[in-house]
Amino acid sequence: MGLSAIVAAATLAVTPQQFVLSHQQPDGGFAETGGKSDAALTAWAVLGLRASRTPVNDAYLHAHEDELSTPTEIALGVLAEAHPSEALLTRLARMQAPTLNSTAWKLLALAQAGRPLPQTRVRYLLTHQAKSGGWSWAVGVASDSNDTAAVVQALRAARVNGRPIRRALAYLRRLQNKDGGFELTQGRGSDAQSTAWAIQAFLAGGARPGRAAYSYLARLRRADGSYRYSAKYATTPVWVTAQVLPALAGRPYPLR
Repeated sequence: MGLSAIVAAATLAVTPQQFVLSHQQPDGGFAETGGKSDAALTAWAVLGLRASRTPVNDAYLHAHEDELSTPTEIALGVLAEAHPSEALLTRLARMQAPTLNSTAWKLLALAQAGRPLPQTRVRYLLTHQAKSGGWSWAVGVASDSNDTAAVVQALRAARVNGRPIRRALAYLRRLQNKDGGFELTQGRGSDAQSTAWAIQAFLAGGARPGRAAYSYLARLRRADGSYRYSAKYATTPVWVTAQVLPALAGRPYPLR
């Protein structure tokens, strides 16, 4: 093997987990290159690493829980932390979840924490499944793959099965393109995060995502271990790679 081939092989040996870990800052938080530690991005990084069973220090996240301000961020923090604080769990229990998106995230976080899932919120999601079979972030807005995938995982955490799940997975399958990837909405084009979310939804629903989706993600992997957002764009690689990790590990939310 020539020197160039050896160097190339060594470079490609960098794993996605190593890429994410390389962006942990001296203060323990995670940041994109050139940025400062951010609580929400740290939560995504910790969650992705935990999903891939990679040891990670989450002390920064515990120390900056008060920076998680939106309902989704609070739920994300609970999902990410190995041992959520009572303060964060109390905020989760008390938080209002006025949208479909925040409802799904709250249910996922409650399930992760081993807390009872309010059946009124489960029925709320079921009631607002669109004719397409999908869900959006809010009532009255067109469905998209990411929110649909989140709701599928939340409903499965609530032991919902049958027709609602089948309809949702059929909706997601219609958003899969010839390149194997999934898109956020029709005509937008495939991207890594939508593909990862879809994979998790299929796994949660007891269905096979198919090899094409994984092949699409493999084509987006870069030599440094990160994943491109899409074939065209390589933005926010820490966030994108962190969201891809659970799909690669075959682990939908909540993590079991």
